[in-house]
Amino acid sequence: MNLIVDVGNTFVKFAVFSEDVLKEKLVGEINDFNELALGVLKIYPKIDKAIMSSVGILEDKHVSTLEDKVKVVLLSHDLDLPFVNLYETPKTLGVDRIGLVCASVEQFPDSNVLIIDAGTCITYDFVNTNNEYLGGAISPGIRLRYRTLNNLTANLPLLDTQLPDSILGNSTQNSIHSGVVIGVLKEIDGVIDEYIKKYSDLTIILTGGDTNFLSNQLKNGIFANSNFLLEGLNFILEYNSQ
Repeated sequence: MNLIVDVGNTFVKFAVFSEDVLKEKLVGEINDFNELALGVLKIYPKIDKAIMSSVGILEDKHVSTLEDKVKVVLLSHDLDLPFVNLYETPKTLGVDRIGLVCASVEQFPDSNVLIIDAGTCITYDFVNTNNEYLGGAISPGIRLRYRTLNNLTANLPLLDTQLPDSILGNSTQNSIHSGVVIGVLKEIDGVIDEYIKKYSDLTIILTGGDTNFLSNQLKNGIFANSNFLLEGLNFILEYNSQ
């Protein structure tokens, strides 16, 4: 069995896979890393290897907690990866984006795929029919936009995410919801439209923490899979264990 550990900017996810079947997923704060990790290993004693991916702060003690129990692979650009990285600065490509690209190559091989990860940031990653990664884009995510409006202005409040009733905001709160949420939806649909102009046979994947919130609002056809990154990390672990 495999343990997948995805360390984000705020939270950490633990996922247990039996071959390619997701058996368990836990989400907690990074401060609870050791407690969560040891708890998962106790519940699933057949876990024999793990992969750790971090875009946040991964401390040595976190790695040691797992290395004392199982074989651990740390996701980096130095691993064997099933795609050609044509990014101009390949060493700067985030490990989360590497995981998403690997999931794409495994599940949609030899296809033009646009992966949209809607989390703290919204990332766009494109893989072509030759399994070549060409790049993409990064923009602020929904919660980051709400927080930025509050943090960088004197009078705008910090609001919870809410789908607006109308594009026409009739109050400050409704105007913020319209600007943030409809702005994100129009951005994503607009980016998809630009890719479709060049790649008519495009497969589109939506993943990340805001998958469920956004998936029914987008006008373009997509595959929504909130576990896409975890599946990609599991594939990388198996790919580097053979």
